[in-house]
Amino acid sequence: MKKLATFMFLVISGLMTFDRLMVPVLAQSDHNQPPIQYSDSEPEDRVAKLIQLLDSKKTTITWDEDRGWLPSLLKELEVNTSSQTLVFSKTSQQHQKIDPTNPRAIYFNDDVYVGFVPRGDFLEIAAVDPVQGAVFYTLDQKKSANAVIKPASSICLSCHETHRTQDVPGFLIRSVYPKSSGHPEFRFGSDSTDHRTNIVDRFGGWYVTGQHGSMRHRGNVFVDAAANNQDAALDRESGANQKQLPFRVKTKNYLEPNSDIVALMIMEHQVQFHNFVTQASYETRIALHQQTEMNRILDEPEDYRSESTKRRIASVANELVEYLLFKDEFQLSSPVSGTTAFQDDFQASAIRDSKGRSLRDLDLQTRLLKYPCSYLIYSESFQRLPQPVKSIVISKIKSVLSGDDTSEAFQHLSKGDRTSILEILEETHPLFGKR
Repeated sequence: MKKLATFMFLVISGLMTFDRLMVPVLAQSDHNQPPIQYSDSEPEDRVAKLIQLLDSKKTTITWDEDRGWLPSLLKELEVNTSSQTLVFSKTSQQHQKIDPTNPRAIYFNDDVYVGFVPRGDFLEIAAVDPVQGAVFYTLDQKKSANAVIKPASSICLSCHETHRTQDVPGFLIRSVYPKSSGHPEFRFGSDSTDHRTNIVDRFGGWYVTGQHGSMRHRGNVFVDAAANNQDAALDRESGANQKQLPFRVKTKNYLEPNSDIVALMIMEHQVQFHNFVTQASYETRIALHQQTEMNRILDEPEDYRSESTKRRIASVANELVEYLLFKDEFQLSSPVSGTTAFQDDFQASAIRDSKGRSLRDLDLQTRLLKYPCSYLIYSESFQRLPQPVKSIVISKIKSVLSGDDTSEAFQHLSKGDRTSILEILEETHPLFGKR
């Protein structure tokens, strides 16, 4: 009777329904509560590790008279300057210093992003924590005896924890309709972009150098003030296939004279990958935490999992697999090529199988990657997913690649694609080794 009374109380109070589907006690946007405790967690990302080295005097960041701490910081974080992309829309914390003549540069590798504005007040740093997702920092651009990297997540999360980031601390790339001042023309809207986005909707507010044939994008151009609709707002033709930056940009202020289209496309893919991994981790941990509480209240075995808990975990696992295997990827209708060494630098860190194949091999003819499976499957954040969701993800990937899963979601993968990806993973990834 006591158990029944408790059950009825939970139903009436809205904490449970009769089919045992629990309404989350923890609001998805309140990640400072158990089990996530985002703000109270000790970060483990690449920048946090650098801070520890700086504090212990095991390394230093040196000042450059032209660009402050930037060159030395990138070296310490192992970020290639060829990854440089330039965004001139006023969509940053330092928007007052950004305009089409003074764009913000972003440099990145697989797990860290650094924003630099010439004459800016600070460097913007975002890193991927393998458990908690995006973590944000700043480094004041002031000459001093020591570089001091400061936490900044409390400020940055106002934009970096929304539906655009899967409602977790995450990353985003926006494509806007920019005015000549750099301010977005919001009456035409904006888009969060990734590898699924049509090229025609990408890169608004960004400079783009490189070749893309007959395809057109929003980059390099400004809104026509007299336009009444989105189609007439931008002269996409004038911004297409640019080999160099416009004269208005003082390239001497930057580490590279380009804003490489291939770097942009890679960055678009990986920022949402980070978000999907974090979403899978958060949702699983929250579901298991709530299940534990319900098991305690209802005197269920500790390892009991309701059907609703299983569905929640399976749902985020499927979303991650679909993104990882490039479901709904936009198909390129013309070849793409960049203007820097980025392509070579990106592929230089490839993990290759005995046939010389890697998930970092680029295609750029009809799609982004030669083997459509994210190279970030090797990332620490993927490998440290909670076991219940990770086991579903691995099983699902194996089922798709072996041909057992013939669902519509993965029809874009040819038999050759599936075989090649599976062979690469079995030989190079610890979670896929043959038994």
